[in-house]
Amino acid sequence: MTTHKPAWIFIVLIGIVSLFADMTYEGARSITGPFLATLGASATAVGIIAGFGELIGNALRLLSGWISDKTHQYWTITFVGYFVNLLAVPMLALAGSWEMAALLMILERTGKAIRKPARDAILSNVTSTVGHGKGFGVHEALDQIGAVMGPLIISVPITSPTATPHLLPYCLFPH
Repeated sequence: MTTHKPAWIFIVLIGIVSLFADMTYEGARSITGPFLATLGASATAVGIIAGFGELIGNALRLLSGWISDKTHQYWTITFVGYFVNLLAVPMLALAGSWEMAALLMILERTGKAIRKPARDAILSNVTSTVGHGKGFGVHEALDQIGAVMGPLIISVPITSPTATPHLLPYCLFPH
């Protein structure tokens, strides 16, 4: 096990990063409809924004994966993708219009599209020493824990008896 210890440490650490990233953006995505509605978006606009975001988030992975393989800049591309999310999700609290919020939501999906192929290539390399199934399984378990925790956490302040839609930015940026 000692020869595999650095690999497991990396897998768990990148899994924890994925946990917090998923917790953040899945929490934000879980309230997309109501949030956009408070900014004046129609149900049709919400559907188009969500669908286009998923299209971008999946289609750009082809390009990101190709660039990752061509440049071998897996770490740089992974960090760029996480950085895009680090900016886009908190800025949603500052969006003054549904159009601005829509751009930020699509930007968040773009960040995921940028980082995912490069991050998975790094994980594939690291998991070769411990087993791809086990390594990816641990990473994905941590990732999915974050995906479940995010909506649960955001539901607490917005289902409070004193919750009002204009207080959403304070949930994201407490003082």
